[in-house]
Amino acid sequence: MERLLQGVKIRINDKLYVKDPESSELGKKIIEHSILMINKLGWESFTFKKLGREIGSNESSIYRYFENKHKLLLYLTSWYWGWMEYHLVFATHSIQDPKEKLQKGINILTSEVKMDSSFSHINEVVLNEIVINEYSKSYLTKEVDQENKEGYFTVYKRMVGRIGEMIKDVNDSYKFPSSLASTLLESALHQHFLKDHFSTLTDCNDKVTIAEYLTHLVFNTLNRPINE
Repeated sequence: MERLLQGVKIRINDKLYVKDPESSELGKKIIEHSILMINKLGWESFTFKKLGREIGSNESSIYRYFENKHKLLLYLTSWYWGWMEYHLVFATHSIQDPKEKLQKGINILTSEVKMDSSFSHINEVVLNEIVINEYSKSYLTKEVDQENKEGYFTVYKRMVGRIGEMIKDVNDSYKFPSSLASTLLESALHQHFLKDHFSTLTDCNDKVTIAEYLTHLVFNTLNRPINE
């Protein structure tokens, strides 16, 4: 898998940045340390001023890459979903059986994230924690409709579409493939959050995996006849 990802560039909507952070060492440093700081401080406490102090650069230099921290969060989460999409595509493209393919997709969405040496300036494990804890803050805003029109959520929507196609391949008579696909992606994040913070609100734990629960949910839904 890592050999296949060597040389891959995760493409991000260029409206999310002023200057491509991948184009310079400072830009990569901004990405690297923003991930670590957001996870350590939390989204609300994170500021460009604190980031500038951490990387030994002026706050103004960060604004040359990102208009504001909201755009930075959108960039980071878009990168994450693009990275997940590559893993999903590479891991499932040769699988012919639709059920096996969907099962593999569920496993990828729910499995423990590991460091990817293809992107040395990005800690994917920490970024995964940010997506679990902070992703909803990127779209629960008054500007979400306009930002959606601008294509800020294209990568995430494409992921939902890919899972939706897998669902339709398993049961093409199922009426709600997009709803089930988006529920699957959101549940994969939400169950991790509940497991870490509200353990009494989920049955997922050290013995029952999130993959096990979502596999049960998805396949029982697809196999159950729906009364007209």
